[in-house]
Amino acid sequence: MGVCALVVIAGMALARALTPRDQVVGQAAAPDAPSMPRPELQAATPQVLATAARALGASAAEQTALLELYGSDLVVPIWLDGAVPTSQAGETLALLRAADRHGLAPADYLVGPVAAPGGARAAEAEGPAAYDVALSLGVLRYMRHLHLGRVDPRAVGLRIDTWAEPHDFAALLRQAVATRRVVSAVESLAPPFALYARLVEALPRYRAIAARTDPEVPPFVRAVHPGEPYAGTPALGIHLHAHGDLAPAEVPPDGAERYEGAIVDGVRRFQARHGLTTDGVLGARTIAAARVPASARVHQIELALERLRWLPDLGARRLVVVNIPMFRLWAWDTLDVSLPPAFSTRVIVGRAVRTETPVFIEAMEHVIFRPYWNVPRSILRGEILPAMRRDAGYLARQQMEVVGGAGDDARPVAVGQGAFAALAAGTLRVRQRPGPHNALGLVKFVFPNRESIYLHGTPTPLLFARDRRDFSHGCIRVADPAGLARWVLEGVAGWDAGRIADAMHASVSARVDLAAPIDVVLFYTTAAVLPEDGAVHFADDIYGHDAALARALAQPGDER
Repeated sequence: MGVCALVVIAGMALARALTPRDQVVGQAAAPDAPSMPRPELQAATPQVLATAARALGASAAEQTALLELYGSDLVVPIWLDGAVPTSQAGETLALLRAADRHGLAPADYLVGPVAAPGGARAAEAEGPAAYDVALSLGVLRYMRHLHLGRVDPRAVGLRIDTWAEPHDFAALLRQAVATRRVVSAVESLAPPFALYARLVEALPRYRAIAARTDPEVPPFVRAVHPGEPYAGTPALGIHLHAHGDLAPAEVPPDGAERYEGAIVDGVRRFQARHGLTTDGVLGARTIAAARVPASARVHQIELALERLRWLPDLGARRLVVVNIPMFRLWAWDTLDVSLPPAFSTRVIVGRAVRTETPVFIEAMEHVIFRPYWNVPRSILRGEILPAMRRDAGYLARQQMEVVGGAGDDARPVAVGQGAFAALAAGTLRVRQRPGPHNALGLVKFVFPNRESIYLHGTPTPLLFARDRRDFSHGCIRVADPAGLARWVLEGVAGWDAGRIADAMHASVSARVDLAAPIDVVLFYTTAAVLPEDGAVHFADDIYGHDAALARALAQPGDER
């Protein structure tokens, strides 16, 4: 028996059991609620409702939410006046049909009878009860997906626990129906971040680009410099114009074969939006980025929207955000990230495959000037111990020492024959003394976490000039640690720019506790509207997180 037949049978059973009443689970009836009960509708049991819900493909959690929505004693129609959908039902259906505006699929929410065109005819044909439950199921599912995302971030290996938090969508929907505010109440569940709203605005534009039949940007044998011949110049100009990097009048005409003029500046803008060196040279990475289909860019935006739905309520605290694949850090004084950031800088993140920087949210509590670097055991076993065995002078040249105990006040011990075994066992450890040679640079920003990840400076700043900057063991190196320290310590008495500079070059370490915690969001999205220029930027999927999320979204079932 097919799903549609099951829905009809379950709906007929529920229709015989439904009874309208003046109140919906304690809320005043909406103005367009049925005024007269149909004589054939009688009290329904939760079991009958569950049967209808299962026929519609509802998960166990969704069945529970439906029971909470309709009430455990009587099941009443929410969206129907007799057998005719109310005006609020029509508005809600229009909302579900427009789910693709948020990068969601309307077919996930238009289930069973409500998927058919013609509301009144569908309700009459399939049965009022089946129609009512199907619309409720679609709305509840859409509310959850819009607020939390379709995939539990923990299912793809990320330490973000928003799915574990309690969310009473049934109660919210009951209240919204009673006050005739369903559309506004549901839309309010979208993430409140300016980045989310701007990506929503960009999505239809990129879908329109994907629908075009522009010529492909052709590949090449070698890099093309400004002023050199390139037969793909017209196609490249069309591509740049479509993506907003070149004015219409600047698109080279058909037959143009030299790469020169305004199009070079357009390429520089394109390179800036794709995290490439803005030299105007058509190198391998620039052409590869230009040849990515617009449909793939649409997919990146949709995945970015999904990830932004994972973020919890961040409250009103100051905020540091690191976008891992874009190698950027931004700091805001308020959660209103529609404002320009108070501070921004480049970062270096963990090496792909081997030592990736994790995704999580924690709170920064203190700053350490001239920190020790306590070598993690993984680095000790994989790099330091082999180097010590090869070279007896390795530790001295690296300003490192062997110590026992956990604190910075631990005393160095001599490296005897038994030290290697003790180091391998973890009873001794290696640390690097503070100073300009220290791997953490001159300042460390601490937000306690189980992965021992932190922000810090570096003695090797030349790597920040690279386009792709995944070079670390997992922690995040900051290009301008002094600037970040000045922003972080705003409001901490006595810590002005001069004292910060002195502390970074003092002879001893110093810990400074923050006046209030600062949220630190280590995040991963390959599409973003950056606050500096308001343009859509794209990055490579360096850790394969986009691919993993796409696989998870392709899995059958609603609770992925």
